[in-house]
Amino acid sequence: MRLIFKAVLLMILGATLAVAKPTIYILATGGTIAGSGSGSLDSSYTSGTVTVDKLIAAVPDINKIATIKGEQISNIGSQDMNNEVWLKLANRINELLNSGKADGIVVTHGTDTMEETAYFLNLVVKSDKPVVLVGAMRNSGSLSADGPLNLFNAVNVAISKDSVGKGVVVTMNDEIHAAREVTKTNTTGVDTFKSPNSGKIGTVFYGNVKYYMNPIRKHTAKSAFDLEGVKELPRVDIIYSHANDNPDFVNIAVKNGAKGIVSAGLGNGNPYFSVLDALGEASKAGVVVVRDSRVGSGETTMNGEVDDAKYGFLTSDNLNAQKARVLLMLALTKTSDKAKIQEYFLTH
Repeated sequence: MRLIFKAVLLMILGATLAVAKPTIYILATGGTIAGSGSGSLDSSYTSGTVTVDKLIAAVPDINKIATIKGEQISNIGSQDMNNEVWLKLANRINELLNSGKADGIVVTHGTDTMEETAYFLNLVVKSDKPVVLVGAMRNSGSLSADGPLNLFNAVNVAISKDSVGKGVVVTMNDEIHAAREVTKTNTTGVDTFKSPNSGKIGTVFYGNVKYYMNPIRKHTAKSAFDLEGVKELPRVDIIYSHANDNPDFVNIAVKNGAKGIVSAGLGNGNPYFSVLDALGEASKAGVVVVRDSRVGSGETTMNGEVDDAKYGFLTSDNLNAQKARVLLMLALTKTSDKAKIQEYFLTH
């Protein structure tokens, strides 16, 4: 009788532990992590050839720590990421988190536009539950592929109670970065993701998650933005400045219907003189112009060498140009009031 009681007790405990495992959805979008090449030493490969089921199967240990479910949102190289996939991905994340089906989300993604997708989700996901983006710099068939360990670490970040309320994060190369701050800094190195203005917010070493700081800008549940009723995003173009520049790209952007322009200027966001004039005309015509810098870190300050008040320009605070574009697109779904949009840049 005692042996039967122990056996039943063990069965109950086992069932309880199984139920207690958090449910993590892995939403796959493609990228190098899902890429394959002709050989382990071949640097050429094709992104988005490996399905989510195979990604999960390559890291069986994640099933020991969470109930894993996978969905294929897209299977593309992230250089082809677009608004349609963003909207589909964000809406699915909101559905899974707010319905209680998922305790956390891991998004597998190419590294080229990972920072943009991360920041977009950081602004439109309406939940405090963890959302983690992860990718790889070496395809799945490469010698010393980094994807499997990155995915294992990402799931550990997603199940960590310390990840709740941190906003969307990027987990790569044993580091955890806030979506607002992170950027890709190297074309080939596995340590490519950095946060130039603030540094990483945590680390994850073989599943051991540690945080050292919290993002303080508004994000996720406290963000001003949501996708209710949003079917498409307004066109916003980035225009980079250089020596001996010309205004052609500004004029073309306006002609082709851009609602906003992010000017990635020289130094502290300074456009070439003829580009400055063209941006001023665009602003007069109702296009929202945000000054940014091509430098890669630091704040683009208001009314320095450029008289922003005179031209009606906004500034991006310390967002890089690609993230300023994301924020401006979402801002324009809510308002065209420049003062309100500038407030968004200072708070998100």
